[in-house]
Amino acid sequence: MLLEEGLEGQELSFIVVTDGQRYAPLVPTRDHKRAFDGNLGPNTGGMGAYSTDELLPPGLRQQIVDSIVEPTMRGLAGEGIHYQGFLYIGLMLTGAGPKVLEFNCRLGDPETQAIVARMDFDLAQMLAEVAAGILEPARLKWKSGASACVVLTSGGYPGKFASGKKIAGLTDAGRVNSVQVFHAGTLRQGESIVTNGGRVLGVTAAADSLERALAKVYEAAAKISFEGMHYRKDIGAEAGRVQAAGD
Repeated sequence: MLLEEGLEGQELSFIVVTDGQRYAPLVPTRDHKRAFDGNLGPNTGGMGAYSTDELLPPGLRQQIVDSIVEPTMRGLAGEGIHYQGFLYIGLMLTGAGPKVLEFNCRLGDPETQAIVARMDFDLAQMLAEVAAGILEPARLKWKSGASACVVLTSGGYPGKFASGKKIAGLTDAGRVNSVQVFHAGTLRQGESIVTNGGRVLGVTAAADSLERALAKVYEAAAKISFEGMHYRKDIGAEAGRVQAAGD
């Protein structure tokens, strides 16, 4: 017998890091899977993501910890699994509360880019503490405000696409204040950087508000070009609509 439940609501990526005994939730993020604006088109590995504390009110955060994270950690220990690293919990925030869609033993992409942009601690030090089993969750401090990542993809992605397209404008994009351009599907050929995958670049920024973070990201993305380049123009757009609906 196969039982299925159709879930309606907003998706949320809730990621924790654990050293096998202690754990710490990372800042919440929301991914955009569909290829085209308006959440249309085929599913992809992720066309963009954003992070803001407004995604997760304190009461809901505690509910997720109490009803999902804590039982998961106890279950791992009960099975004799000494799990160290990142645990990705994909959630649907429904009218009946948060529901688990999936678990992954990794960070998400492009959620990671948005998360890293808000880190106010040494990532390498934290990873070393996780590996050594001495994680101090209280040391994980986060920048206030918001962050966003927009993924620039090859034309045709997630279907067939061509590689080897020369990328222009990376230096100019990097000059936009607080912007980082993360390489994914790229390759160096001589003095040039060319495309070498479906998801090519993750243009990322942090700011004191989601609106400003997105403005920086799209300003930088507009300075980059390669043949067939495609990216969504509405990353984070639903955040304002959801917030307005709850006012």
